[in-house]
Amino acid sequence: MFSEYAHDLRQEFSGYSLPKFIKDLFAGLTVCAVALPLALAFGVSSGADASAGLITAIIAGIIVSMLSGASYQISGPTGAMAAILIPISVKLGMQGIFIVCFLAGIILIACGFLKLGRLVSFIPSPVIVGFTSGIAVLIALGQLDNFLGIKTTGESQIAKVASIFTSGFNINYFSMLIAIGVILFMIIYPKKLNDIFPSSLAVIIISLILNRLFVFPVATIGKIPQTLLLPNRLDITAINFFELDGYILPSISIACLGMVESLLCGACGGNLKGEKMNADREVIAQGIGNIIIPFFGGVPATAAIARTSVAIKAGCQTRLTGIIHGIGLILSMLALGSFMADIPLCALSGVLMVTAWRMNEWEKIKHIFKNRFKSAISLFIITMIGTVVFDLTIAIAIGVIAAMAIYVVKSANININCENVDLDRLDIDPEEVDCDNEKWGVVYITGPLFFMTAEKIYNELMKFHHKEVIILSMRGVPHADVADVELLIKYCNEARQEGKKIIFSSVQPDVMKIFKRAGLVKAVGKSSFYFSVDKALYDLINA
Repeated sequence: MFSEYAHDLRQEFSGYSLPKFIKDLFAGLTVCAVALPLALAFGVSSGADASAGLITAIIAGIIVSMLSGASYQISGPTGAMAAILIPISVKLGMQGIFIVCFLAGIILIACGFLKLGRLVSFIPSPVIVGFTSGIAVLIALGQLDNFLGIKTTGESQIAKVASIFTSGFNINYFSMLIAIGVILFMIIYPKKLNDIFPSSLAVIIISLILNRLFVFPVATIGKIPQTLLLPNRLDITAINFFELDGYILPSISIACLGMVESLLCGACGGNLKGEKMNADREVIAQGIGNIIIPFFGGVPATAAIARTSVAIKAGCQTRLTGIIHGIGLILSMLALGSFMADIPLCALSGVLMVTAWRMNEWEKIKHIFKNRFKSAISLFIITMIGTVVFDLTIAIAIGVIAAMAIYVVKSANININCENVDLDRLDIDPEEVDCDNEKWGVVYITGPLFFMTAEKIYNELMKFHHKEVIILSMRGVPHADVADVELLIKYCNEARQEGKKIIFSSVQPDVMKIFKRAGLVKAVGKSSFYFSVDKALYDLINA
């Protein structure tokens, strides 16, 4: 793996020149402008503070970019990660978040070495879309406090929203109006200008200037320490490795999210740049980053689709873009930390509300609903609700299990059709052969033979029991199980006792293996199996 990494680096920087560096520099600074307000916002929305979000973006931007499985990945705090950190911060506190981040990093490294990244490809698209929308709902719900200037209580977002109706609240209308103003500004902000100067950064700067001029009675993000080592960070000596039970499930959730989001981001970015990502190395890079981040006081990070796409569109050439973006954030923290302290939290909530709306994959959602794909709609809704009510791990598991259940139910739809033998198709004159077309039939079976279809197959075949010769054409049967084979043996034995002849044709190789192992071939004899219906009919007529 190390030699492969070195080889990829040599290939990536082959022919590197000053013009390419200038492109990396411009792309890095562009991503920095996009990442700055989001890092502050996601730090606050994760249950930590703006400083933690900024540190996360810096460390992840530099460390993960250096080790990444692709040249274009930009990592940092994300909305999806922030959404699942809120209940963890309420239950375990900041030290709990640091421990969970550290453990998730270890899990990610293990997943990378075990090459488990490929499992993401087995998650159905509607499940991922539903998960993304569920995360968007959680982000929006998580911003209600800052949006309205209130304080809710509860260990989950649902509990916090419920507390609004049980405990009552007094809206801070200054907070609400500023947040609404931020949302409107980002909606009407020209798209062409957004490519040059991000709307999120522009509106945060405007909110900061107005707040410093008029000193609104709203909460602000507070002092940002101008250091890379935050006062509140992981204390490895305080971890009791014999009492980690409460941290295991949250760690798995964060590791799963980190892997899923990073690999999906890599796939999306790879399509944009035309470069294939090394999935296993990317997962390991994310793991190393998340092990290091809590020692600086940051929160869990993952690759960010929005920042990665901005980097590529801005002309990213190599992984230096991500490193430059991290260095730019360091300079911003050192130079602008005292000013950023006065940024209103309600302004950040407005930015995140718009981010939550935009992170929904609206094209895919519209596609599955417009075309009425019932299975996809069901998976989307189930996963979205599961994400909001439970957490990522459970939601993904529910979505995958639901997808499997839907597949099984659909697979139970097997088609069985019977046709009389048409001798004209064989260029045979019916009058010259001893064949009663009404008594000979070809039964075409299409679909898998498994336990849910066994009884149906048997009952359908019994409908054709008046035929004297039945040819079972099984070209459309991809696989079979023992339950169906046992019923086929029963059917053949009953037919033979009544003097009827059962013939099998066009049996797939995998199905034939099951027939042999389950005893069907032995029961009816090898001579009852033919390559095609035509061959079977010729042998019957000439017998």
